[in-house]
Amino acid sequence: MRHRKRGRVLGRNPAHRKALLRNLASAIFLTEDSTLPDELKPKVPGRIVTTLEKAKEVRPTVERCVTIAKKALPATEAAQAFATDAKRGTAAWESWRKSDQWKQWAAARAPLVNAKRRVFQILGDKRAVSILFSEIAPRYVDRPGGYTRIVRLATPRLGDAGTRAILEFVGKQDRVRKTATKPQFEAE
Repeated sequence: MRHRKRGRVLGRNPAHRKALLRNLASAIFLTEDSTLPDELKPKVPGRIVTTLEKAKEVRPTVERCVTIAKKALPATEAAQAFATDAKRGTAAWESWRKSDQWKQWAAARAPLVNAKRRVFQILGDKRAVSILFSEIAPRYVDRPGGYTRIVRLATPRLGDAGTRAILEFVGKQDRVRKTATKPQFEAE
């Protein structure tokens, strides 16, 4: 019996399962990469196709990462007040680096650095972390949760007839419902 055993085993040992979930979570963030050339960009950014069970397992991880990144955004804005425009290695940058303003910048930026390290510990991919903090987290500032959706696909997987599903970010590919309008007839 599996009493009080949380999560699906997915037919893998614990290390393999953890690696699988990390790769799926970072893959959904990497689909949003705007620096990719056009031939490598996915058809629909922010969407991955996997099995229904894997999508249900990886969804909490993705949501947790977005929440951590979203909570670190005020630290980014606070650090901008103490930042400098000088290029690294110049005399102006060196003087800023030795000033009290740099200490204030570093102190204001500390929660952001902590959040990036926490998300990197979950995902294990630096590029996915940078995409999450630069592109995805600002998109969901006003949203209190529920950043992803799972849509079950009708056609099963060819090899083993596994149930396929789409895990995607909410907000970009949303369908807009059109309200039906009744035809207007001329009054005689």
